Amino acid sequence: QVQLVESGGGLVQPGGSLRLFCVASGSIFSIKVMGWYRQAPGKQRELVATSTTGGSTSTADSVKGRFTISRDNVNTIHLQMNSLKPEDTAVYYCHAMDGRKHNYWGQGTQVTVSS
Repeated sequence: QVQLVESGGGLVQPGGSLRLFCVASGSIFSIKVMGWYRQAPGKQRELVATSTTGGSTSTADSVKGRFTISRDNVNTIHLQMNSLKPEDTAVYYCHAMDGRKHNYWGQGTQVTVSS
């Protein structure tokens, strides 16, 4: 089992920056992929960025060039979000998948981009 805890959300003006953190606990050495998803009101949850234990990263086209995912150590990732837009407003969820393809989710952290 893996537990995920996010932090770092909040209210920011358009053009501003935020950094989200996710810390995993439990069976952390079983984790193969960690990443971020987001869900805006009335919309489906969508992938934002992922990071594998092998060092590969991927970022959604909608945030490419503005968001960067980084792995700090075996159980911690963060998402640097720059040039934020109102359409980035959503609940951001940390996600992890282990070697048996079990999916784990954090409780979510709200990001609101508004003037």
